[in-house]
This record gives sequence, structure tokens and C-alpha cells, in this order.
Amino acid sequence: MHLTRKAIGERIKDIDVVIEMLDARLPGSSANPMLGDITHSKPTLKVLNKQDLADPGRTALWLDHYNAIDGVRALPLDASMTTPARALVAACHSLAPNRGGMAKPMRVLICGIPNVGKSTLINTLKGKRAAKTGDEAGVTKLEQRITIADDFYLYDTPGLLWPRIIVAKSGYNLAASGAIGRNAFNEEEVALELLDYLRQNYPKALEERYKIENAAALSDEEILEAIGRKRGALLSGGRINLQKAAEIAIYDFRQSSLGRLTLETPEEFAQWLVLGQKLDAERQLKKDAIELDRLIRFKKIPRPSRTEQPRDEEDFSD
Repeated sequence: MHLTRKAIGERIKDIDVVIEMLDARLPGSSANPMLGDITHSKPTLKVLNKQDLADPGRTALWLDHYNAIDGVRALPLDASMTTPARALVAACHSLAPNRGGMAKPMRVLICGIPNVGKSTLINTLKGKRAAKTGDEAGVTKLEQRITIADDFYLYDTPGLLWPRIIVAKSGYNLAASGAIGRNAFNEEEVALELLDYLRQNYPKALEERYKIENAAALSDEEILEAIGRKRGALLSGGRINLQKAAEIAIYDFRQSSLGRLTLETPEEFAQWLVLGQKLDAERQLKKDAIELDRLIRFKKIPRPSRTEQPRDEEDFSD
């Protein structure tokens, strides 16, 4: 992670346009805030990949949200489709109209979280297997330069997650999408969060897929148990294998077996972000207080003097 961030920081000096690949099912959660800090001065093309798996209405909301930002354009994309992928080249030229031709070739950096579809897109643009692909996080290991045309260079980078996810809901959504390796999360916990959101926003999808009634009125635990019962995820004595049921729910979401779903709107993500930032600031204050106490106890710094009592306000009356 540190090496990838360093490599992007060094490369960005020579880059004309940044393409950030996002998962159209979770655009806010899949936008790496570290990348924003590194590439903030460059024109950016936000690509909402896997749009064929996402809710079209919500994709439109996200496109409007990003296209309203100065220096940013946004496009929906299914990375396996040749014609829309070619539109990215034109979009990059519109963001950097002074670049092009052999004298000033277009230099584009493509980045994003793991397993968001960067390598598939590159292969589509190139027309052959220029980059490795795989249905797991972390396939791309090193920076690669791919020549899309004589005057169009694309720099691919390894998928980059940020070290600490302050928006709790984003963590669950990233895990559900496959951006986080399975050893880093609890499938049952992620499945329950996923089902809780779907029962509130897409109850019909759950009812049709798992043949359950009135999903909106059920709890996430009840829905998970129903999935296990319907799919035969049973243990001895007829008990539900919740681990297996959770794996089924997550797999069905990733494969779009539940239909075209999006796990967040711009408004929802903005609310989650505000709450996450507030909780993170509170955690940092507690952490600073603990560190200050440790330094005092080990006599690394002197104990602060007592705060002076506030003076009474001066009386300016006659």
C-alpha cells in the first residue's frame, strides 16, 4: 500500500488525466480518499464500472453528482463493452484538450480499489490481454505502461485501499463487493448488513430470489435464516448453517443474481461520511489523551500546569 501510494505520487507529476475506476454499485464507498489527496490537482474521469450490475436510477444520481464537480467528468461503463470503453479516450481528450499527437502524447493514470475492473478495461481498450485479470483483490502487482495509441499512454497501478476506513458502512459494502479479501472480514456480519439494507431498499429482490414473503417486515437475521433454510444450508438437528447462508447471500450479490442493485445514494453516503468523520475525530481525541498520559507517566514531557481559574469579567459600569 505504501509503495503504491508512493509510486502514484511520483507518477502524477507527469500525468494529464486521472481515471478513477469506481464500482457503480457503491460509488462513494469505492472512491479512495487517499487518491483524491494525491491527484486533486489533475482533471479526473470517474468511471462507474459494472454499471450493468447497478440500479440504473441510482447510477444516474451518481453521474449527476460527479459531473457537477469542477474538473471532473463521470461515465458509466461495463468494462467488457468495446464501444463505451472507447468513449473514455474521447473523454480524456475533452479533459485535457491541449494534449495529443506525437509531440504531446496523452498520459493517463488509471487507478482504483482492488477488483474494480481496471485490468478488464485495459484489455478491452487494448484489444488483447495487456493486463492480468481475476475475480479477486490484488491481481495487479506493479505499475504497467500500456500504449493504447501512438499518442495515448495508459499507466496502470495496483489496486489501492486506504489504511483505515472511517465510514463503517463503506467497509461492509466493500467487503460485500469483493474489494476486501475474505480473510479480513466476517462473512456473517457482512451478510447481515447487506440484507438489512436490501430488505429496506430492495425487498422484492429478496422475495423473488429466495421465495420469502414480506421481506421488509423481517429482520436481517430472519432473512439470513430463511436463505439457509431455502438453500439447504443445514446442520445436524435441522439447525441453520449461518456461515454457509452468509456466503450464499454475498455470492448472489456479487453475481447480480438478486438483480441490479446499488448499495448507496449520494445523499446516504454524505450522511455516513459526516458521521464517520465525527466518530473518527472523537477516536483521535481519545487516542491523543491516552498518548499524552503515557508520555507524562514515563516522564517524557512535564505534566501541564493547572489551568488558571477564569477571571471575573471587568465591571465597566459607572
